[in-house]
Amino acid sequence: MTSVLDLRGVSLRRGTTTILDGIDWHVADGERWVVLGRNGAGKTTLLQIAAGRMHPSAGTADVLGERLGRVDVFELRPRVGLSSAALADRIPGGEQVRDVVLTAAYGMTGRWREQYAELDLERAQDLLEAFDVARFAERTFSTLSEGERKRVQIARSLMTDPELLLLDEPAAGLDLGGREELVAALAELAGDARSPVLVLVTHHVEEIPPGFTHLLLLRDGKVHAAGPIEQTLTAENLSSAFGLPLELERRGERWAARAAR
Repeated sequence: MTSVLDLRGVSLRRGTTTILDGIDWHVADGERWVVLGRNGAGKTTLLQIAAGRMHPSAGTADVLGERLGRVDVFELRPRVGLSSAALADRIPGGEQVRDVVLTAAYGMTGRWREQYAELDLERAQDLLEAFDVARFAERTFSTLSEGERKRVQIARSLMTDPELLLLDEPAAGLDLGGREELVAALAELAGDARSPVLVLVTHHVEEIPPGFTHLLLLRDGKVHAAGPIEQTLTAENLSSAFGLPLELERRGERWAARAAR
């Protein structure tokens, strides 16, 4: 299978602090990965490297066949869709929802004087409809609920038709209804063979959508376990990664975890 991400011995240090430590991770075409771990395990930093927005201090990181440090990241980044809290914070609250999605075509977070082709306008509209937020197209971003904003952000991340889509805690801050709506939308995306390779970062197994195929468990900046989700998502692996005894339950295509009684 074609390699989409190939990280070998990747470490990242800030001063005397090691955030990632010797990460080996291979993601192939067609796979849908979940990245789990405690706060501070290195999940967001790993995604920033995968997005070409950080470079490792050691090791090699190949993204879509291009090696970080040798490739022009401004040419690479449009091939990678990213939805994250840091990116959302840069979107002006007064920006019209349609433009929040549309401006991703230029890698911008606010519309200025750039011109868009009719094809761009149609794609933005199609994406808003796909995530059930087309009715908010003329609203401003700040007037949306948290769940609506998250769906707009994912629509935005798909605007450039990326080959790799990275979602950093897309369900964070959502209520139960908003979370379930988002999980359903991501499950539909995961089940579509035309979708890009997906990588989803979360803290909670309850947020893993149906259709995701692989799991990467991080602990203290290191790979604790990685592989097909059916084999890797176990109570034993979760308990050791999160540092407390956990019970894991599966109902249909969804999981739930809680402290062992």
